[in-house]
Amino acid sequence: MSSEKSPIAVLGAGSWGTALALQFARSGREVRLWGRDRSQLSDMSTQRVNNRYLPGIEFPDNLRVEPDLALCLKGARDVLISVPSHGLRETLTKIAPLLEDDTRVSWATKGFELSTGKLPHQVAMEVLGGDRPVAVLSGPTFASEVGEGLPTAMTIAANDPDFAGELATALSSDKFRAYTSEDMIGVEVGGAVKNVLAIGAGLSDGLGFGANTRIALINRGLVEMTRLGVALGARQDTFTGLAGMGDLVLTCTDDQSRNRRMGLLLASGKTVAEAQEEIQQVVEGVLAAKAVRQVAEERNVVMPICSEIYRILYEDVSPRDAVSALMGRALKPE
Repeated sequence: MSSEKSPIAVLGAGSWGTALALQFARSGREVRLWGRDRSQLSDMSTQRVNNRYLPGIEFPDNLRVEPDLALCLKGARDVLISVPSHGLRETLTKIAPLLEDDTRVSWATKGFELSTGKLPHQVAMEVLGGDRPVAVLSGPTFASEVGEGLPTAMTIAANDPDFAGELATALSSDKFRAYTSEDMIGVEVGGAVKNVLAIGAGLSDGLGFGANTRIALINRGLVEMTRLGVALGARQDTFTGLAGMGDLVLTCTDDQSRNRRMGLLLASGKTVAEAQEEIQQVVEGVLAAKAVRQVAEERNVVMPICSEIYRILYEDVSPRDAVSALMGRALKPE
């Protein structure tokens, strides 16, 4: 069966997994949506909507909620995983024995694996082997706006250009445009680091530091993101695109971003745990700050902004002291 006619299995029924399932279905693909919470899946199947994460957005007829993982994967040429970074290896390990030899795997997961410092594609190749076509979906996208069908663009990077192109075609519509790339490292580094920087942007704005501080953080943060990506083997120009600068600006400047909201709540005096409880969804930037610091130190990459955000999150450094430390760094050419 061709990929255009075969179903796609979307694993992860949170806001982003549901939004991507909706977009694939609207573009004409048969979609099966699976998640860990059977009670939630039952409600979604009955109500034909994900009221927990995307209320009011009805499922098309070609989107089926499937609580049985084996049935969800059976006959699917493509699998899209949308789980937090700390759950990626577990999900890949669970599906590995259920995949056909020609099944292609993609993910919308962002962040380094904390225990190993590996990027998602490295984890996938370790679990699934290096011969299978794999891809990452990333870029400046909020799930709610994709779910609502608002105009959106994103990037799909793959180890197989044909796979990237077919996924882009399957996702694209008159209101959704997917661009392709071969730079999986750059796209994944951008997706990880921007979440850390968005916490910093929320902290800065929450403390009233102003527009000058925000744009300096975004711009110099982009330099840090690029520096780390290039050290890991990425292409520099990836970071001026949708998955780099585009995703960074979006996440740092709009309150739909959970990471930015984390920073705002921390600025208001809440602890990380209190802020996480209020947001009620995984805030990837908290764990990413630890992983980015680990990888940067291993590679001797200087990332002062990300380092100060780590210190705020894990070493009880006050945001004002962190800003003072940054402003007190030795002057040098840009």
